[in-house]
Amino acid sequence: MYARRIAAAAATLALVASACSSGGGASPTPNLPASVGDGEGALNLIAWAGYVVGGTGGEQVEGYDWVTPFEEATGCKVTVKVGLDSANMVQLMKTGEYDGVSASGDATLRLIAGGDVAPVNLDLVPNYKDVYAGLKNQPYNTVNGASYGVPHGRGANVLMYNKDIVTPAPDSWSIVFDANSPYKGKATAYNSAIYIADAAVYLMATRPELGIKNPYALDDTQLAAAVELLKTQKDLIGKYWGAAQEEIDGFANGDMVAGTAWQYQVNTLQADGKTPVDAVLPKEGATGWSDTWMISSKAKHPNCMYKWMDYIISPKANADVTVYFGEAPVSDPACAEAEKLSPGHCAAFHANDEEYFKKVWYWNTPTKECLDGRGPICTDFDQWTKAWTDITGS
Repeated sequence: MYARRIAAAAATLALVASACSSGGGASPTPNLPASVGDGEGALNLIAWAGYVVGGTGGEQVEGYDWVTPFEEATGCKVTVKVGLDSANMVQLMKTGEYDGVSASGDATLRLIAGGDVAPVNLDLVPNYKDVYAGLKNQPYNTVNGASYGVPHGRGANVLMYNKDIVTPAPDSWSIVFDANSPYKGKATAYNSAIYIADAAVYLMATRPELGIKNPYALDDTQLAAAVELLKTQKDLIGKYWGAAQEEIDGFANGDMVAGTAWQYQVNTLQADGKTPVDAVLPKEGATGWSDTWMISSKAKHPNCMYKWMDYIISPKANADVTVYFGEAPVSDPACAEAEKLSPGHCAAFHANDEEYFKKVWYWNTPTKECLDGRGPICTDFDQWTKAWTDITGS
């Protein structure tokens, strides 16, 4: 779904990463709003496809609409611009024309570093109190104790496989990284520079001598090892996927039999019943994602944006969007509503299983200042992007 490139100055990002690694203890962030007033009548959002559906100016999908109730309750008429990828979203936010964005973890620090988003007074977001502890104060959206948004949902990048072909059932990423994999030409991988972190997760477990402690904090030697592994993997890849439907189609027609996936693809194929797939969180762990709703530092409709941030994590709205999109809701109350829509949803997506998510490294923005605290010796996302181009040839 997302190809990404760095957009903020490396030096600025280094300062943000340093702040992230310093932990809590900072004085309260000044200039936070003290209250939320009446809505200004409009709300302009940037979001991933499937996150803002219905209403006046949301995406129109037959049978789905969680925007109209928000508009009716607040008077805030919603308009959404669907982001193409994280780089596109970062650039759009720089225009100052939008009030908020649903940013992935490889964009959040860029937006913070660029001054494009503002810290949030969570006391003005009542539903935040119910959010799972594992989604609060994360390093991809919290800097020096200041929170820059509220979570939308979360998910792991799992290993999906065709049960009839991939036997025995795998428990390791080795089937898509080992040069001697029997599934050569039928493996797949996510077409994004952030996928370098997936290789780093595998190397953390299989080559401990490299000293990788965080898959988003790679020095030159560690990045070179990940690139070497991914170049080996390229010989196994039949096709990289960028959108979920590409992978669904690839598994359905037999061109793909194993590769990284979101739970959404797994559930879609299982519901169809024609392709015998299953998925596993491999023993080495995995990358994952948790998108954040962030408010623009230039928001023209800040009251409406605060109302939206509270609404989208309210039980019914969060259940509607996470069931539709295919991800874990953010709270127990949202899970209770999700179960009414799709029994078993929260179990399938491990919504409140913190032991499961302890094995998941949420997407983050690689910066020169190492996210593992080693200092300014790491490779940034610009270097990752160049490396990914070198790996894939595109």
